[in-house]
Amino acid sequence: MGASGSTALDIAPSESERAALAKRFGFLGLPAFAARVTVDRRAGARVVVEGRLRGKIVQACILTLDPVTQELDETFRVVFKQDLTEERDPESGEALVNPQADAPEPLSGNLLDVGEIVAEQLSLAADPYPRRPGAKLEDVLPKPRRDGRPGRQEQRRHPFAGLAALRDKPPRGR
Repeated sequence: MGASGSTALDIAPSESERAALAKRFGFLGLPAFAARVTVDRRAGARVVVEGRLRGKIVQACILTLDPVTQELDETFRVVFKQDLTEERDPESGEALVNPQADAPEPLSGNLLDVGEIVAEQLSLAADPYPRRPGAKLEDVLPKPRRDGRPGRQEQRRHPFAGLAALRDKPPRGR
C-alpha cells in the first residue's frame, strides 16, 4: 500500500473467534458478528478507520440475569496519526485523553490491528446495562411486609442500635 490510498476489509469472525470475543467482553454469546471496514491512509501520516458492525450480542439482564439479545448495527470512525506522541500527565505519567471527538489516536509504526479496533468497537456498542424487556427493579427487590409499611420496631431500629445497646450494658466481671 502506497503513501495514501484506501483499503476495504470484510471481517467475519469464525464461531470460535466469536466465542472468544464473547468471553473476553463477558457476553453470554455472540451468535452473529461481522464488520466492513475501510482503512484510508491520508496525508500527514493520518489513517482513518471507518466501519460498520452488524450482529447479535446476548448478555445477562442486569436485574434478572435472563439472556437479553441486542441487535447490532453500528457505524464508527477512528482517526490515527503516525508517530503521534501521547500527551502524558507530568505527575502521574498516565496518558491524557484529548476531549475532541475526532482527536487522532497514536499509531506506533506502520501496523494497524484492524481486528483489535473492531473488537474495541464491539465492546463500545454493547449495552452496558442490558435489561430484559419489562424487567423492573421492584421485581428483584425483597418484597415489603404485609401492608407495605415497615413495622414500628423496624422503623425505629437504627443501624447503630446494636452498638448503643452494648454501650449501655454494665461491664462484665466487676
